[in-house]
Amino acid sequence: MTPEPNSVRTDRPSARRSLEGLALGDAFGERWFPLVRDHPRAYAEIRARLTPHEPVWHWTDDTAMALGVLRVLDQHGEVRPRELAQAFALGHDADPARGYGHGMRQLLPRLVQEPERWPELARELFGGEGSLGNGAAMRVAPLGAFFHRSLPLVAEQAALSARVTHAHPEGVAGAVAVATAAALSVRGELDLTAVAAATPASAVRDGLTEAAGVPFSTEPWKAADLLGSGRRVRADDTVPFAVWCAARHPADLVSALWTTAEGFGDVDTTCAITGGIVAARTGVDGVPQEWLRRREALPGAS
Repeated sequence: MTPEPNSVRTDRPSARRSLEGLALGDAFGERWFPLVRDHPRAYAEIRARLTPHEPVWHWTDDTAMALGVLRVLDQHGEVRPRELAQAFALGHDADPARGYGHGMRQLLPRLVQEPERWPELARELFGGEGSLGNGAAMRVAPLGAFFHRSLPLVAEQAALSARVTHAHPEGVAGAVAVATAAALSVRGELDLTAVAAATPASAVRDGLTEAAGVPFSTEPWKAADLLGSGRRVRADDTVPFAVWCAARHPADLVSALWTTAEGFGDVDTTCAITGGIVAARTGVDGVPQEWLRRREALPGAS
């Protein structure tokens, strides 16, 4: 039996660490998008570990929505879908230029006035199939850290958080996988096989199973070719590679982010996922101060 959320001792400090790493990965990854089309130059700069030159690294919708998740958890101790729908909608309404995807640009303005209609509105996306994108996965790592003491509860709450915007089973599976990885990271037990085992039957789980068989000695670009790195903006094309990168460097956030960037693809999202997972354990204390100064501040930062 899955325990009730309020009966489990939650861990806000770990969730906040995860959020900080997620935002850093999001902002760091976003810096590479202007160079992605110039593949040789971008790849050379990433391989040389050249810090992006922009003076301010802005985060995107990945972080904006993660802030909504953590706000609801802080206020209620659990996912409450109506309140989460409203948090996402108001975040978008306040700052719609954060790079939201097509589905969210359709959905979130409607939820501002009618957050209670989230089940039917989310299901209407993409011809009634619901979104199988990576949006539910990109924002959920802090939730996994928050509930890390109960993996069944992590899976339940992650699925509930996903369905607010991503009704397709693949979108839900992506969120469960990332939240589980973040929970295991806090516990010092991050393992691809364990993440796959906790993920519902899906292409996401199949990808994680494949990722578990990819040696960590594999060049990141090759792993991305095998597993996908978000170019199709689908959960199954994004989550396995990001979790593989996190598991490759479970105690080294900087190395994990560079590895993830080498995969190109949807770089801000893959780096946000990796950053949220690894930082749930490490925080951002080992990150160069220059990076932390450049990354856009988060609301409520201490």
